[in-house]
Order: sequence, then structure tokens, then C-alpha cells
Amino acid sequence: MKRLRFRTAGESHGRGLLALLEGLPAGLSLVTARDVDPELKRRQGGYGRGRRMKIEADQVEVLSGIRLGETLGSPLAMIIWNRDWENWTKAMAHDAPPDDVNPKALRSMYLPRPGHADLVGVLKYDRRDTRDILERASARETAARVACGAVAKRLLAEFGVHIGSHVVAVGDVEVRVPDELPEDLNQAVDENPLRCLDPEATAAMVEAIDRAGEAGDTLGGVFEVVARGLPVGLGSHVAWDEKLDGRLAGAIMSIQAIKAVELGDGVAAAGRPGTRVHDPILREDTHRTGGGFRRASNRAGGLEGGVTTGEPLVLRGYMKPISTLRNRLPSVDLRDGSEADAATERSDISAVPAAGVVGEAMVALVLADALLEKFGGDSVGETRRNHEAYLKHLQERGYGERPL
Repeated sequence: MKRLRFRTAGESHGRGLLALLEGLPAGLSLVTARDVDPELKRRQGGYGRGRRMKIEADQVEVLSGIRLGETLGSPLAMIIWNRDWENWTKAMAHDAPPDDVNPKALRSMYLPRPGHADLVGVLKYDRRDTRDILERASARETAARVACGAVAKRLLAEFGVHIGSHVVAVGDVEVRVPDELPEDLNQAVDENPLRCLDPEATAAMVEAIDRAGEAGDTLGGVFEVVARGLPVGLGSHVAWDEKLDGRLAGAIMSIQAIKAVELGDGVAAAGRPGTRVHDPILREDTHRTGGGFRRASNRAGGLEGGVTTGEPLVLRGYMKPISTLRNRLPSVDLRDGSEADAATERSDISAVPAAGVVGEAMVALVLADALLEKFGGDSVGETRRNHEAYLKHLQERGYGERPL
């Protein structure tokens, strides 16, 4: 069974972030300056970001897996160097510090932040300095995810699958989402400072972020990811861990600060009768990716029984406010157990637009994995032939009983 797997390594202020992607078929045209670096730049944008985004200019350097512009079928290894590393060489050194080191140079932190991994991490891994935890728990790690997701997007594009996202809420400001989304969603929103489709909501979001910043506070929000062009039949209903909705939900929930996921009309559907929830089935012979069928609506968000329907996949991720606050909350000093205010460090006020880009990457990785699971292939050409044969079979299968 062909499966796409990825791992990341690295700390927020370490030398760099490593992205390792395994299971890619050979023969995929891949140019990092064209296919990966623009996605990393998109992740760094959005109103409300902190000063770190002005320091870093993320680009990948390929270590293995590509030759002459095409994947080899071997593991793809990419590294994103941290420009800020030069300011952290003593604090993030790999060797033990010398005896005469100034303790301030190590930038140790002992005041865990409510809502962050600081306290649970030091307790689990038996550390005292929360720097040992927060450097890896930081959302800086998502740059490596976006690099892997960009490659997954490039693979999906070979099969007519395209993924975009937009922001639907920041704090208590909600966007008026149009009934029909633009075909190229990212092109429509990427120039907007909040990556949203509603100019009035954009202005209100900017004001809300400014107010939160003045108060030393932070804001969360909601983003929506949409994948178009998926064929019916990705995922499976036969086992709990093969259901695509569960795999997608787990991927989105793994993103730092995400606390809830919604598929289609998921939350609203819980309070409606079935007649206003389920999508009527229509015959439409020209709809190849749907197997000759189409839904009259898409309240299910493109998934039924853990399997894609051929309609656009729609999901939302709900992001809590960032836990690094200038208006510090009560905490405990891990050195002596005394009461103290939580630590604060350079951070964003809001990062919902960036979270949407990370959401795209995670969705792309899950969908590319499911596509390779369904169609296999050691090369892109082989996968393409299998994909085309499947769509052709769906067109020709007919409606009658199968012969014995």
C-alpha cells in the first residue's frame, strides 16, 4: 500500500527546520522556488503577525529526493534555515554551556504560560526550563509542514485537485461568506490583509486586532479550507482509522492552537432536521469525479461515510487566541513554586490567516495520502493511468445488477 508520510524536526530559534516527506512517486515535476517557497511566504503574511515575520524570509533548501527538477521516489528532505539563529547561538547551543557563561545568555524561562505546552511539557519530560518545551511546541514548526504540504499540493494538481482557504472569523467579527466561492479562492483572498472575502469584515477585524494589541491581548478565529476536483471514493467506511473525515480532523487538530474542526455544516447540522441536512442525489452523467452523480447541495462538505463524494471538500478550523500575552495571566515560578505572572515573549496578536495556510497544507497531505492509497503507483505516470482507468470505469459501470 502506497502511503505518504511526513515528519518535521527543529526548534523555533534553532539553526533550522527539517521537513522529510516519504512516499512520493517518481517523476513529479518539482521546482521549489515555484512550488514551495511561495507557500512559505503565504504562511508568513496576515495582519496581526509579530516581528519574527520581518526577520525570517523562509525558503527551502533541498537535501535529497529531487534530481534535475523531478522527484526520484526516494525520501524528499528539505531544510528551512532560521535567520534569527544568529541571535540565539548561546541560548540554543547543542553543547553544554561553559562554566563562566552569563545565565541571561541562556534565556531560560520558568514561568509557564496558561494555554501553552510549557507546564505539561516540563512535567512530562522532567525538565525545569520551559525553553526546552516551548521551542519545539512553537508554531514556527508549521513552516516545515507547509513545505511538505506544498509538495502534496503539487502532486494533487496533477490529478485536477486544488486547495484554497479563507478566513471566516477573527474574534467576534464574522465574514459574510458568499453562496458561491471564487473558483481560485487563494487568488481572491491572498492580497487581503486578513485573507477574507468581505471588505467590511476586514476593516472590523483590523480594528479588533488593534484593540487587542493595545490591551496586551490576543485573538483567535476561524478559517475554512476548500478542496476542489476530488474523485469519489477516497477514504473508506470499513475501519475507523480509514475514514477520511477522521483523518482530516486529526490533521487539523494537530495544528498549534486549533481547538475544534467542522466538516460541511457540521455544527449547524446538529440542530436541524434531516431533511435540511442531507444532500439530495442527482444523476449527472458528465460529472466524472462524482461517478455520474451530483449532490443538489453540499451540506456534508464533500464526505459521506468517511469517503469523498466528488463534491468540494469543505472544513473549518477553530483557532484559540495565542497564549503568549503581554497582559500576563497568573502562573507559578518553577524554580521555587511561588506565585508569579506568566512569561511573555515576542509573539503575534493574531495568526488566523496563517493558520488557514497551514490548514491547506495539512489537508493536502491527508488527501495526497488518500489518493496514493487509492491509486498506488511508483511513478506519477502509473498513478495517473490508474486514476484515469478508475474514472473511465465509473462512467461505464451502468445502473443494472452485476452479472453473477
